[in-house]
Amino acid sequence: MLSVQMTGVPAKQVFGLAIPALGVLCAEPLYVLVDTAVVGHLGALPLAGLALGGVVLSQISTQLTFLSYGTTARTARLHGAGRRAEAVSEGVQATWLAILVGLVLLAAGQLLAGPIARALAGNDEIAGAAVSWLRIALCGAPLILVTMAGNGWMRGVQDAVRPLRYVLAGNGISAVLCPLLVYVAGWGLEGSAVANLVAQVISASMFLRALLAERVSLRPHPAVMRAQLGMGRDLVLRSLAFQACFVSAAAVAARTSAAAVGAHQIVLQLWTFLSLVLDSVAIAAQSLVGAALGGGEQRRAKGVAAQITLYGLIFGCVLCAVFAAASGVLPHAFTSDPGVLGEVPHAWWFFVALQPVAGVVFALDGVLLGAGDAAFLRTATLASAAIGFLPLIWISLAFGWGLTGIWTGLSLFMALRLATVLARWRSGHWAVPGAVR
Repeated sequence: MLSVQMTGVPAKQVFGLAIPALGVLCAEPLYVLVDTAVVGHLGALPLAGLALGGVVLSQISTQLTFLSYGTTARTARLHGAGRRAEAVSEGVQATWLAILVGLVLLAAGQLLAGPIARALAGNDEIAGAAVSWLRIALCGAPLILVTMAGNGWMRGVQDAVRPLRYVLAGNGISAVLCPLLVYVAGWGLEGSAVANLVAQVISASMFLRALLAERVSLRPHPAVMRAQLGMGRDLVLRSLAFQACFVSAAAVAARTSAAAVGAHQIVLQLWTFLSLVLDSVAIAAQSLVGAALGGGEQRRAKGVAAQITLYGLIFGCVLCAVFAAASGVLPHAFTSDPGVLGEVPHAWWFFVALQPVAGVVFALDGVLLGAGDAAFLRTATLASAAIGFLPLIWISLAFGWGLTGIWTGLSLFMALRLATVLARWRSGHWAVPGAVR
């Protein structure tokens, strides 16, 4: 513990970055929780449609995390080396990538929304509800990616407050609009999708304005974008593992019953929300570890890593206790459907017990991402998904284990990830100094 205090950074500095990052990370899933609560009171079918549509839309940000995490890692090293203009230029190139990729996703999504929803749902009614929500929400795909790129470069230069303001502005207005459009205007599930789109327009516009204010060249630089895509390749492959796992889980839940997929949506959104809460100190780690390594300070980078691991464990234990105590009350905030409520306990206690494990895993993910150790994270995540999560999900479908089988698979996945990131952290091989890795 003494060595952590000597070689790390003051806790105030960590939490000065982590607390605003927590607001940014929580804003989107918190909005989704509000959205889930609003739509959940329309009944099981709209909730199931939102569940499948939301899983598909969330894969955009999950699959393209390099636009935020990869940009943070590269920007932080340049910032730590005292090269701010080059650091911000990384944000410019990431934003160009965001716009180009987002437009491709928008076009493809409109064409494939129907086939994807039908393949996942196995039920025409659920698929129809999902498509009606998804076609509207997908119009925000380029804007979602622009916001991710903006978060990435701002975190890298240790500017954590402005991203919080931008994201809260978009999601706050949207949270007010959602019940008005769903209930008052009578748009139902489609009103939820329109409110989601409004949030993306507001937030992305603010990030673009901030980038223009930096007065750096806005010209695309293919060489820099290729370098970003090099790290992006590993993070995309890593994200594919998450995508395969969570899309498969939604598909298996949908083939169980509308009540099961509704319960899975509630617990999964809480899991996503708490994952990002735990990841808030990891965002600080990305910036601080990257800056330390960019400035050649390996000892400080290792000290920050130890701090973040400890903080993640403590937060995970606290969340475990809180949500165990809330088990009899909280699910009722999201739905009054008795079938959905009856399915929730089959996933709830896995979700609660995994919080301390998740605290350590997500913290060390942040450390390794900040160090640019994306290749290791890619391999570890793919292996954990192939050995743990995916086999149990599909065995669960074959044997009718329902949500219990799905969440047992998630537990094995997290245990394998814990073992791999702990081993990598202790090895010290991730701590490579220099402005560019």
